[in-house]
Amino acid sequence: MGPYIARRLLQSILVLLGVTLLSFLTLHLAGDPTYLYVSERASTEEIEMTRQRLGFDRPLTEQYLSFLTGLLRGDLGDSLRARQPALELVLERLPATIELTLFAMLLSTTLAIPIGILSALKRGTSLDGGIMLVAMLGQSMPGFWLGIMLILSLGLGLRILPISGQVPIIQPLLDGDYSKAIENLPQALRHLILPGLTIGVFSLSRNARLVRSSMLEVLSLEYVTTARAKGLRERGVVMRHAFRNALIPVVTLLGLEFGFLLSGVVVAETVFSWPGVGRLVFNAINQRDIPLVQAAVVLFAFMFVGLNLLVDLIYAQLDPRIRLR
Repeated sequence: MGPYIARRLLQSILVLLGVTLLSFLTLHLAGDPTYLYVSERASTEEIEMTRQRLGFDRPLTEQYLSFLTGLLRGDLGDSLRARQPALELVLERLPATIELTLFAMLLSTTLAIPIGILSALKRGTSLDGGIMLVAMLGQSMPGFWLGIMLILSLGLGLRILPISGQVPIIQPLLDGDYSKAIENLPQALRHLILPGLTIGVFSLSRNARLVRSSMLEVLSLEYVTTARAKGLRERGVVMRHAFRNALIPVVTLLGLEFGFLLSGVVVAETVFSWPGVGRLVFNAINQRDIPLVQAAVVLFAFMFVGLNLLVDLIYAQLDPRIRLR
């Protein structure tokens, strides 16, 4: 497994280099980035002095190497609006985004697995048809529309759930204040439900359909038929023999799911005024705060690549037939 991990790490480094290159080039694709750092009434002399001070007068290759050097030091430049280190601002908002993403991922996964298994076991029945119909509807609804409908119905209509804001859980844990995290948990869950549903419904519907199709494929294999012929209980056949192998494509999707949900939080955090990275990036795009957007993109890329490497390693634990070489 050692050579495989080394090879995957090398591939991950190449991917991250590609991401950093694209992120760097976005600063120059729209023209001279110097004009982002000066006022509209700046004189030619002021613009030239700013260009030299920021190093934008140097060749692009030299600027890119400086960008990589700064990245290794954790320096991705300063936010144009906040006048603070961009990476520091992103890291401040990251716990709230991870909190929302993990909740949506947990919600979509824990519900999708039993729903998909039930639909596969009841194949061809009205229950199976109803589940697949609801799954199709879940994949058809835009996230921003669903978020607004949830606000109007559960938030403003029935008034049973809050429609904005956040009560932190992860940040108190990071600060070592475990009692505060436990105290915040009930209210935190109430604030998580609506935005979590907004970004999790699509994943729930897709994962349920994937679990169903995977289970149907595995249930038709010979070893499952043999297990039934031996007189094993149906529950044991489904959970011990079929489900474990059916889980492999689901784990593959879950590795990509985290990145998908991270992209979805931009909409949810904006609609629900959630103080996370998604809302920060949305505001940064509107304000043309390119260094802040760069910092978020690079950080998310590191997280996504690392998670996919972890998923590859989990394969071997799920199926002993898989050998990582």
